[in-house]
Amino acid sequence: MIKSILKISIIILLCSVSFLAKAQVGFDYAQYDVGFAAGINQASSTDVQTLKTTPSIRLNFTYNQTPFVNYIFEAEFGRLKGGDSLKTTTQREFENHFSALSFRVQVQAGEFIDYSQSQFANALKNLYLSSGLGYISNNVVARSNDILLLANNQIIPGEKKTNEIFIPLRLGYEFKIFNSYNQPAVKIDLGYQYNFIMGDELDGYIAGKHNDAYSQVTLGFKFAIGGVTSYRKQIHY
Repeated sequence: MIKSILKISIIILLCSVSFLAKAQVGFDYAQYDVGFAAGINQASSTDVQTLKTTPSIRLNFTYNQTPFVNYIFEAEFGRLKGGDSLKTTTQREFENHFSALSFRVQVQAGEFIDYSQSQFANALKNLYLSSGLGYISNNVVARSNDILLLANNQIIPGEKKTNEIFIPLRLGYEFKIFNSYNQPAVKIDLGYQYNFIMGDELDGYIAGKHNDAYSQVTLGFKFAIGGVTSYRKQIHY
């Protein structure tokens, strides 16, 4: 009798473990990602009159508190360029080879919505907003003739090498590619980011009433590297 009870208990225990293991499929995710991205930039709010498109690259490390709440540390290197010393009335022109470090908190719609009953909501779950704080190091390697500008009383140029704080504001979408365990293994990130500079020397000029800013469109890839843990909802549908 005791042996029979033990056998039944063991069978129930094994079935329960098996059921829980199967139920867990689709709930796991990696807490850490590494990635890279490329972007195109425009110095959208500076002291020059024309805009030019320039490239940038970035490297990032992400801590995923959940699959939809992410903390992103990023290093960026790129160029900003604008103006025309011959074809504009201000005769201002610059090229900035910059580097930047930033920290952003990213929140995706899937953290708040029920995406299990709707294909539209399931697609919408990867839409995100992000913001944080950054530090940019400006290196203006080219600028229109300072002596000529001063002679014409047009502008007093700013410093060519400066450091400034900025606030990134980002809207984007993260395409998740799942592995055989239904865990997000690769993420393709498409986003638009506007960077508000807490100063007026991004372009090497101090002029006007507003601080500088630059905008970016980026395409990036992130790869899960470990720290697997569980989420309260099924991630993959």
